[in-house]
Amino acid sequence: MASIPISIEFFPPNTAVGSEKLKTVVQDLSVLNPEFFSVTYGAGGSTREKTLATVREIAAAGFEAAPHLSCVGSTRDSIAEILATYRAQGIHRIVALRGDLPSGTAVAGEFRYASELVRFIREAQGSDWHIEVAAYPEYHPEQRYAKRDLQHFADKMACGANAAITQFFFNPDAYFHFVDEARKLGVTAPIVPGIMPIHNFARVAQFAARDGIEIPRWVMLKMEGYLDDAASIRAFGIDVVSRLCERLIAGGAPSIHFYALNQSALTLEICHQLGR
Repeated sequence: MASIPISIEFFPPNTAVGSEKLKTVVQDLSVLNPEFFSVTYGAGGSTREKTLATVREIAAAGFEAAPHLSCVGSTRDSIAEILATYRAQGIHRIVALRGDLPSGTAVAGEFRYASELVRFIREAQGSDWHIEVAAYPEYHPEQRYAKRDLQHFADKMACGANAAITQFFFNPDAYFHFVDEARKLGVTAPIVPGIMPIHNFARVAQFAARDGIEIPRWVMLKMEGYLDDAASIRAFGIDVVSRLCERLIAGGAPSIHFYALNQSALTLEICHQLGR
């Protein structure tokens, strides 16, 4: 288990204090020797400059950075400009997403789907970029039909993605089933499970409800039963996520991608449990 690669995701801080804290978090997590740190990108590019600044800091510290890039609301020229900016920083890894329009915005731009973004990057800039895309083991919350969602995923991969990172989940069977079904459709690239350490259960439950992610009933009841016992909640959350990772690794997951929420302690502890 100690040899499985990992990667870690952050969001761009909103304040100078947050930026300084993230520098410390990056250094703390660097002991895990992650393949890369990814940095999210707000709806419609709303965090574009903050994402760029965060990526620059990670790269300047000597680590591989992978900015997210969402395409809804963007033009081909604006995407090419962003890619040129990253290229100038020596960055050649990107997480290509459809993304969402900012609230109150109705202009869809020149891209409708992430597959169109991946195809554009490959056609315009060849094989220079290592491209990760998103996958949804419990299916995209906007999609009613699993078969259609799987086909969209396979199409996206066929456009030139190197790998996929899943939405977070707590049901390993959903991940294994999704991978099996994707393989039947010809997807051969790695499909990396995305894992959310439970920093704040109420917040994780909110994310899960929004994105159609199942939290097992027994986990919900145990968490609710701890009331305000923070130590028990933390220990149980580490145990649940560590056991999930163990099952994924035993089942052949190619690596683990942690949604760290700009914190280090739980990711470090879970990885310690996994023998890193």
